[in-house]
Amino acid sequence: MALLSAVATAILAVIIIAMLYFGREIFVPIALAILLSFVLAPVVVVLQRIRVPRGLAVVSVAVLAFVLIFAMGSLLATQLTQLAEDLPRYQSTISEKIQSFRDTKAGRGTLERASDMLKDLSREIDKPKDAAPTRAPNSIANSNAPGPQAPVPVEVRQPDPGALENLRTLIAPLVHPLATTGIIIIFVIFILLQREDLRNRLIRLAGSYDLQRTTAALDDAAARLSRLFLTQLILNSSFGVVIGIGLWLIGTPSAILWGILATVLRFVPYIGAVIAAAFPLALAVAVDPGWSMLLWTLALFLTVEPLVGHVIEPMVYGHSTGLSPVAVVAAATFWTALWGPIGLVLATPLTVCLVVIGRHVERLEFLDVMFGDRPALSPPEIFYQRMLAGDPAEAAEKAEEFLKERSLASYYDEVALKGLQLAQIDAERGALDQERLAKIRDAVSEFVSDLADQDDRPPTKVHLTTDAEASSAVESVAEDAAHENLPTIKKEGLPPDWLGEHPVLCMAGRTLVDEAAAMMLAQLSTAHGLAARVEGAEALSTTNVFRLETAGVAIVCLVYLDSNGPAHMRYSVRRLRRKLPKATIILGCWVKDIDPIALEGLRDNAKADLVAASLGEAVKLCIEATGVSDPSRAAPKEQKSTTAAA
Repeated sequence: MALLSAVATAILAVIIIAMLYFGREIFVPIALAILLSFVLAPVVVVLQRIRVPRGLAVVSVAVLAFVLIFAMGSLLATQLTQLAEDLPRYQSTISEKIQSFRDTKAGRGTLERASDMLKDLSREIDKPKDAAPTRAPNSIANSNAPGPQAPVPVEVRQPDPGALENLRTLIAPLVHPLATTGIIIIFVIFILLQREDLRNRLIRLAGSYDLQRTTAALDDAAARLSRLFLTQLILNSSFGVVIGIGLWLIGTPSAILWGILATVLRFVPYIGAVIAAAFPLALAVAVDPGWSMLLWTLALFLTVEPLVGHVIEPMVYGHSTGLSPVAVVAAATFWTALWGPIGLVLATPLTVCLVVIGRHVERLEFLDVMFGDRPALSPPEIFYQRMLAGDPAEAAEKAEEFLKERSLASYYDEVALKGLQLAQIDAERGALDQERLAKIRDAVSEFVSDLADQDDRPPTKVHLTTDAEASSAVESVAEDAAHENLPTIKKEGLPPDWLGEHPVLCMAGRTLVDEAAAMMLAQLSTAHGLAARVEGAEALSTTNVFRLETAGVAIVCLVYLDSNGPAHMRYSVRRLRRKLPKATIILGCWVKDIDPIALEGLRDNAKADLVAASLGEAVKLCIEATGVSDPSRAAPKEQKSTTAAA
C-alpha cells in the first residue's frame, strides 16, 4: 500500500506539472491575476472602510492599476524605440575603445596570431576543389562553342498589399498580449469580488473538519501575503526610481527604461539586480568615450542594492521572505523551465504563496517543510540529533543565540531536557546501545562545559537572534515562562551548611541519559549561585554509596528521566538517607507530560523530601531550601556580564 501510494503521488505530480506546462497560456494569466489580487486587496479594503461599495471599489482599483500598467508599458516601448534608433551612433565609440585597447598591447599576442592562423586555414578549406578555366574576354571561338548556358536569374515580386492586409499585419502581433491582458483583468476583478467564496472552497478542500482553525489560518495567510507583496512592490518600485534617477544624473541614455527594468528584475532573487545592472553597464561602455560613466553606474548599483537588501528590507518586512535559499533556486529553475522568463519573475511570489498556505493548512504542511526557511525538525529534535552526531559545539552556538532572548533555565527545560527525553524513549525501545548512550553523555558533558561561562540573568534583548533554529526555539518559550526569571544567590548570604565547595549534589538515577540530565542541572544550579557536582548512577550501588564524598553537601537531587522504576527510586533514596541523614533529597522525575498527581505519588513512594518535574523547578527548590529570606539578593549586574553580552 505504501508503494502504491508513492506511485500514485508521483503520477499525480507528473500530471500537475504537465498541465502547468501545456496549459501555460491559461495558467500564467491566472497566476498573474492571483498575485495582483493580493497586491490590490488592501486598497480595496481601505475603500470599503470609507463606505465605497465593494463592486465600485474593486472595479476602480482594477482599472486604475491596469491604466498604470499600460502607461508604464507605453513608456517602456517609447524608451526601447529611442534606444534602438540611437544604437548605430554608439558603434563607433565601441570600435574606438577596442582599437585603443589593441594599441596598448606591445606587438601581436599569441591569441591574435592563433586567430589569424585559423582564418587562413578556413580560407584554404573553403576554396573550390576544381577551379574553372579562365576564358579570355575577347575569345570569339570560346563564346560560340557549344556547352551549357549560364542560367538566367529570375526575380519574383509580390503585389503591393492592400489596406486590409496592412491592417491584419499591424493587429496580429497585438492580439495575444491584448487577450492575455483581458483575461488577467477579468480574473483580478472576479477574485477580488469573490474572495470569501474562494476562501470557503479552499477550506472545503484543505480542512473543513476544523472550520475555525482553517478559516483563521487562511485569513492570516491572505493578510500576510497581501502585506508582503504590496511591500515588495513599493520597495522594488522605489529601488527602480532611485536607479532611474541616478542613471539620469550620470547621463546614461534611456534611464527610465533601466529604472523600470530594475523594478521588475528585482523580484528575481539573487541574480535579478545583477541582470538589471548589466544592461546600463554595457550601454555606459558604448556611450562614453572614457570610463567615468561605467564607474559611476557600477558605484550606483553597488551602493543602492546592498543598502536596500541588507538595511531597508530587514527593517520593513524581516530578514527573508520565509523561503530557504535552496528553495529559491529550485523554484526559479522549475518555474523558468515551465513558463520561461515570466516564470522566473513569478517564481518567488508563487513559492511564497505555497509556503504560507502550507504553514497554515495542515494537509499542505509538506510545502512548508520542503520550501520554507524554518527548521524541519523541532528544537528538541535538533538538540538530540546534534548529541547523536557528536556535535556539541554547534548546539552550544545555537544555545547562545537562544540566550539573547530567553533564559538558560528555559533553554534547558524546553529544548535540552526534551531532547534527552527523546533519547530516553529510544533507549527504552532498544534503539540505543550503551556505546551510543555513552556518546550522548559525553556530548552533553562537552555542551555543558561550553556553556559554563553563561549566567542565567534575564537577557537584555538588545541584539535579537537572526538564526532560524534559535528563533524557532524562542517561539516555543513564552516571555513569562514559569522559570524564566529565577534569582541568583550570593555565596555571602548563604547559611553555614551551604558554604561548602559543592553544596548541591546531582546524582544520576539509572542510565547515562539520567547522568547527562544531572550535568545540565548542576550547571544551571551553579549559574544561580549554588555550586554543584555530578555523580553517575554507579555511585548509588550498595558498594559505592558509602564511599561517596559528601563533605559540604546540603541537598541532593536524584535525577530520573523515566518513571518505570519506583522501587529503584525508593532504594536509592533510602541509601542516600543513610549516607546523608541531614541533607534534603529532591526527586527529579523528568518524564514527558507526567501527571502532577502521579509525580507526587512517586515522591511519596520513594520517601523523598521534595519532587521536581523540570530542571528549573529543581533549581527553584534548591534556592528555597537555602532558607534565604530574600533570594533576589543576586550579584550586581556590573559584576557579571549579561547573557546577551556574553
